Amino acid sequence: MNSPDYLERILLARVYDVAQETPLEPALRLSERLQNRLLLKREDVQSVFSFKLRGAYNKMAQLPPELLKRGVIAASAGNHAQGVSLGASRLGTTAMIVMPVTTPQVKIDAVMAQGGIVVLHGDTFDDACAHARQLEAEKGLTFIHPFDDPDVIAGQGTIGMEILRQCQQPIHAIFVAIGGGGLISGIAAYVKRLRPETKIIGVEPVDADAMTQSLQTGTRVRLPQVGLFADGVAVRQVGEETFRLCQQYVDEIILVDTDNTCAAIKDVFEDTRSILEPAGALAIAGAKAYVERTGIQQETLVAVACGANMNFDRLRFVAERAELGERREAIFAVTIPEARGSLRRFCETLGSHSISEFNYRIADERIAHIFVGVQIRDRADAARIMQSFTARGFDALDLTDDELTKLHLRHMVGGKSPLAHDELLYRFEFPERPGALMKFVTAMSPNWNISLFHYRNHGADYGRIVVGMQVPPAEMQEWQAFLETLGYRYWDENQNPAYKLFLG
Repeated sequence: MNSPDYLERILLARVYDVAQETPLEPALRLSERLQNRLLLKREDVQSVFSFKLRGAYNKMAQLPPELLKRGVIAASAGNHAQGVSLGASRLGTTAMIVMPVTTPQVKIDAVMAQGGIVVLHGDTFDDACAHARQLEAEKGLTFIHPFDDPDVIAGQGTIGMEILRQCQQPIHAIFVAIGGGGLISGIAAYVKRLRPETKIIGVEPVDADAMTQSLQTGTRVRLPQVGLFADGVAVRQVGEETFRLCQQYVDEIILVDTDNTCAAIKDVFEDTRSILEPAGALAIAGAKAYVERTGIQQETLVAVACGANMNFDRLRFVAERAELGERREAIFAVTIPEARGSLRRFCETLGSHSISEFNYRIADERIAHIFVGVQIRDRADAARIMQSFTARGFDALDLTDDELTKLHLRHMVGGKSPLAHDELLYRFEFPERPGALMKFVTAMSPNWNISLFHYRNHGADYGRIVVGMQVPPAEMQEWQAFLETLGYRYWDENQNPAYKLFLG
């Protein structure tokens, strides 16, 4: 079978019935900080606030009239759903969108506003996709894949065509978020044909790195689970065709964490006053990491700002984590003697640094524990503070990169309980839907007691909790069986030093 000629497909793609040629804008403040010229490809300003309508519409526009008339179906919890719905409406056909029941109402309403028929099924995208495939066969509809289709890839590739037309000077690298791989495949297939010297660099979350692992092993890897913060790229397995194209054209992939992504959202806001969704900001986070690693200067870099469908309720979480991602805040746990003048010496150690958070808890007659957030200039500044604590004779832990601390402990520092014997501490991530918490509680053995619990709504499709459970040593095998059958993602935090210090 001959491979598609993507240059031709992209040049002939039908996208501009629904999409606009988006601007390529300099990020002035960020460019100055990075000492490079960073240009943002503003796909967030499309009518559906994402690039996804390009590929979806191009696929539908290429369908034979008899298939188009029957209608189309897609599985999506967000941007692809809106793109398919809008495209179907413009082409005079119907679109059925299968979405997980965990999908926030704002996204459901957005799809329905574009004329889509919403079917809610399952907790995850995989559940929704399997049901969509079933309905496709039952109703004779055409499935519009979100990424693994040549026409979808070609539609997304028009972004690469626009970038080269809009930027006549040499481009050192183009940074593109990767979920299933459709966006980067289309851009790379076009750019590498015309400007092979331009690097194509993918960006993935550290906890959703399906393309990275696939390229490393030489075969498509299916992840057992994915992180959900950047939900627009939370894909367990990349496409066959997108994998082939990435093997051929992508120069490297950079992994970024949640804090880096939140910092990139803030960076773009400060330059544009627009708020990207987490997946939409990945490329910017990747560009920053690349500059820091390579030390390049005075080069032209392009980052595709690929989406802005942000839930407003998530902004609190983003704002908290952006400071950590920019290395503007460090978190420490410090043990000081329970003696007159100790707190004064602790404050003197911080000098002129501003304190963003402070929790003090006496432990016993001899010592007290302090949980403190400190504004810093960079990571080297944090290291200097740690050295100062040591020089003053204080025991200290740098908890800036500890997920348990950032998500939970900073909101619940309280001390140890003499009643919490045989306590196990675990973090869980579960679909944010009615009944999910009840499922957790009812699945537990009646012999186990909850000794600690913290939950905080982050405005996302999933919830995060930390649970202390009193499990008798003789029932550890039963506990392990419970963890494996519960079906939620979990982390064992029993050896976490911050837990032992403040709560264990």
